[in-house]
Amino acid sequence: MRTEQQRQLSREHSRASTSHTYSSGMERGLILLVSALMAFMAAGVQGTFHLSFANNTEVNITRNGCGVSKLCVETPNDCDPAANSTCLFASLTASTPMAPNGTILSVELRGESMGYIALGLTQNASEGITALFICAQNSSNNGSFFFRTMTRNNPDGMLSPVETIVREIRGMVVGNVIKCEYDIPNVNATSTRTSHSTTFQVLLGNGTFDGSVLGRFNTVLDSGTLNVADPNSNTAATTAPTTAPSNITTTMSGADRPHAVLLLLTVLTVPLMLRA
Repeated sequence: MRTEQQRQLSREHSRASTSHTYSSGMERGLILLVSALMAFMAAGVQGTFHLSFANNTEVNITRNGCGVSKLCVETPNDCDPAANSTCLFASLTASTPMAPNGTILSVELRGESMGYIALGLTQNASEGITALFICAQNSSNNGSFFFRTMTRNNPDGMLSPVETIVREIRGMVVGNVIKCEYDIPNVNATSTRTSHSTTFQVLLGNGTFDGSVLGRFNTVLDSGTLNVADPNSNTAATTAPTTAPSNITTTMSGADRPHAVLLLLTVLTVPLMLRA
């Protein structure tokens, strides 16, 4: 039979073995957690499953079709995105909206920044949120192009990552000029899936990137409320003049004056008869 001392030694050995097993399990769990976080962070840097890039990386952005087949917004007014000049430009082409999924919005975006340029869609730029679609360059990695989807809390400007689906992304960076094209499926300004709306405020702007963090979005252009499915929705309507041009004179011959006086008396008499 074992003595009490031997049984005590056996119990201590068993506890030490259990503690070692638990500690090893915790270490393995921690390693797995850290590995998962590193993988997630790496995926975030390179782009996650909600983003898909086109096989064709060529980007050619021009004003062709503005006001006819695509809605264009830009600053300065009528600037040329194809020229070597300062021009923050975006065009939007919408497919025919279909409930419940909404429209497919094809976007061209061009601007100058050592960080990022972005297009935002919102219902109200001073409250609620803005969906931001960011085209950027990583200056710490030879100016390589990358793409992000974020939301901006409009009252305080806070940016938060969001996994908005974007397809057919193409982008290029030349110096401080960033150009990109992409498709946003299921664009719908309504909160229900039984109807659709393509009315938004379109924001254009830029921000910084320090190699790991996107800086605040600086709004450069606020389009006001536009129907992004209508290429002419930002074109002011022209109304016909309501008065005769001042350079047209009317002459009246002496023979015509009695008839004119009679007509005037008739016109004045009609209201009096109606009031009687």
